[in-house]
Amino acid sequence: MSKITLAKTAGFCFGVNRAVKIAYEIAEKNSGGCTLGPIIHNKEMVAELAEKGVRAVDSIDEIGENTPVIIRSHGVERNVYDELKARGVDYIDATCPFVSKIHKIVREESEQGNIILLAGDKNHPEVQGIVSNCVGDYYTFNNEEELDKIIKIIPFENNNGISVVAQTTFNEKIWKKCLKNIKKLYTNAKIFDTICNATSKRQAEAHSLSAQSDCMIVIGDRSSSNTNKLYLICKENCERTYLIQTADELDAAMLADAETFGVTAGASTPDRIIKEVLDKMSDLTTSSVNETENFEEMLEESLKSLNTNERVMGTVASITPNEVYVEVDGRKQTGFIPIDELSAAPVSNAEDIVKVGDRVELLIMKTNDVEGTIMLSKRRVDAQKGFEELQKAYDEKEILSGKVTEVVSGGVIVVCNDIRVFIPASQATIERDANLEDLKGQDVRFRLIEMSQRGRRRKIIGSIKSVLRDENAAKRAAFWETAEVGKTYVGTVRTLTSYGAFVDLGGVSGMIHISELSWLRIKHPSEVVNVGDTVEVYIKDINTETKKISLGYKKTEDNPWLILEQQYPVGTIVQAKVVGLTAFGAFANIIPGIDGLIHISQISNKRVEKPSDELKVGDVVDAKIIAIDFEKKRVSLSIRALLPEAQPAPAVEEEPAAVEDEVVAVVEPDAAPVISESVEIEEAPAVEEAPAVEEAPVVEEAPAAEAEEAAE
Repeated sequence: MSKITLAKTAGFCFGVNRAVKIAYEIAEKNSGGCTLGPIIHNKEMVAELAEKGVRAVDSIDEIGENTPVIIRSHGVERNVYDELKARGVDYIDATCPFVSKIHKIVREESEQGNIILLAGDKNHPEVQGIVSNCVGDYYTFNNEEELDKIIKIIPFENNNGISVVAQTTFNEKIWKKCLKNIKKLYTNAKIFDTICNATSKRQAEAHSLSAQSDCMIVIGDRSSSNTNKLYLICKENCERTYLIQTADELDAAMLADAETFGVTAGASTPDRIIKEVLDKMSDLTTSSVNETENFEEMLEESLKSLNTNERVMGTVASITPNEVYVEVDGRKQTGFIPIDELSAAPVSNAEDIVKVGDRVELLIMKTNDVEGTIMLSKRRVDAQKGFEELQKAYDEKEILSGKVTEVVSGGVIVVCNDIRVFIPASQATIERDANLEDLKGQDVRFRLIEMSQRGRRRKIIGSIKSVLRDENAAKRAAFWETAEVGKTYVGTVRTLTSYGAFVDLGGVSGMIHISELSWLRIKHPSEVVNVGDTVEVYIKDINTETKKISLGYKKTEDNPWLILEQQYPVGTIVQAKVVGLTAFGAFANIIPGIDGLIHISQISNKRVEKPSDELKVGDVVDAKIIAIDFEKKRVSLSIRALLPEAQPAPAVEEEPAAVEDEVVAVVEPDAAPVISESVEIEEAPAVEEAPAVEEAPVVEEAPAAEAEEAAE
């Protein structure tokens, strides 16, 4: 009887499965995207993703605008991350966690000054990504011969330590041989066993299975490093070993005259291709080999590890930062739950969801995972149960509640009953062009407006807006029942205009006019309040017909004229700052909101031609409040009142005129006196006395129009 045995470890490893899953999710959410390089080394898988809109690009320049970018499972060079960040490109990192671990190791070790030895193919993208994280010297080798060449160089440089790592898919047999040579020469070398456990198991099983088989079929892409290594391992034990990429490459000649067949597959080979190969092998061996009874049972048994959607019960055995291990009832294997399969909501700590010893119902996703155990999901079981509850809520139009966990293209995701509900942007808020990021992390109430299921695909759409509208309608009704002039409310500033601020009072909006925002003169409402501020307001006026509400904001106790009346009576001496000059005086600020006039006659105790001769804008002067007119909102100030009165100028004593020549007059009877030609002497005029300084009037008002204009 012919026998076909499928390796238990055949197919996707954990890292590949994770990367492909991310690509499918991106395709579903965004109807497209791109990967930097092929996401895995399998042309069939890359082509399938391309059909779904996720294409592979070779450089950052090929990325379209607003296109989701996925870093492939092999990782990329460090400078690629730097360039993505520099360009502001958002990306999803699907690098295998085991590869990322090697990046971290070589970076830390090389930063300590250690020389890095890397076992791997220097042309492989995984290796290129690893060495890009080295900040010092490094060497790569792919076999013992290449290592020997490196060993001849390093002793001359070996002032530092040696750290040794390997590509995740490196041949374990060659790795062990190389390590012997390294340990002999470098006794203090730090060895990091970075070959993936799945690779080790896969290679060990391939070695064992090929030794027991007449014909060995290795399935995988020829560009895949781990697939080629599987082929070489199998070829050592089984001469009739064939490497094929798809079932189309399989023919009857390959399987002729063989009784036992072994089948394994690389870590990048989809389950679909493996099953197609097994189906074709069944057909070909049935036509060429007579003893094939019960082959269908054998095939089903071989594929049992690929079965999914089976529900099982298990007990939580241990918890790690990234996985929860479970003892599954009726199974010898230990299952594990990836942390992103614990709950529909993002999980930062697994112990927030489950504890060791908990009994949980789980769904089998796959059994050929990274540890050769069963990959399980709690999230999907919870989702199946939650879907039934949501269906009932949809039918009865109930209001549900959930938390906004993500902002995605076109809307937000709300998790309710462990199910992701999509809320379109048009149904997420009442305000147009609202920032959806403000909703992230908030608990919201919503209704389901569309719900359907086709096979495993579910379409669940909700609306936050419809619930908010109902709530606001109820709030408005309650508001108008109790609203009255003078009543105080606490509201939220929603919008600002050049003439005021609109405040949400709870389903109803009112406006604070710009003149009501401050006792001071302001140019824009943003000088006092901002959008989102919580403010206490009172109703100034209500128009019940137009439903318009005028609000007051500034408080009576902050009125500067009230403060002036209480704290600055006539006679108070203040320090005032000159803020303006006119022909008849200077205006000076007493307290915020109130300026006083220093009339030209009150600037000095001497005559002042113009105010700018004595004062300039910005001067701070001591002045006395000499008058206040609260009705006309005017204050008179005096600097002169604080100065001593000016003294009259002293009189100048008269001095006799100096006579240079004696004047002789000859007088004849009945004749006019004759004055000689000598200098005529005039009597010196008396020095005029300086005019006395006029006493200042109490308030000498400037012309009303000019004063008011200056005050303005």
